[in-house]
Amino acid sequence: MSDISLATLADGKPVRLEKNGETICVARVGAEVFAIGDVCSHSDASLSEGDVSEFKIECWLHGAEFDLRTGEALTPPAVAPVKTYPVTIDGDSVTVEM
Repeated sequence: MSDISLATLADGKPVRLEKNGETICVARVGAEVFAIGDVCSHSDASLSEGDVSEFKIECWLHGAEFDLRTGEALTPPAVAPVKTYPVTIDGDSVTVEM
């Protein structure tokens, strides 16, 4: 069962997904799709409301940036990484593995 359709994921426009009680930020960059924890590690803010540029997402609240590929915090004020999730793409089906 897919979590989301690839066609509904616009390049650079993150979406919020709820799965197994966790909130996940899903973002498409070109042909790749990434899934990270939706809550910024610095403050209780939704990363899916942030801006994506290349392989980074910026938290809308304080500007901390995270690498979509690794979850690593790239800029202050965040220092702790966010969780990443494997993503499977099968045709138009995108599944976030838990």
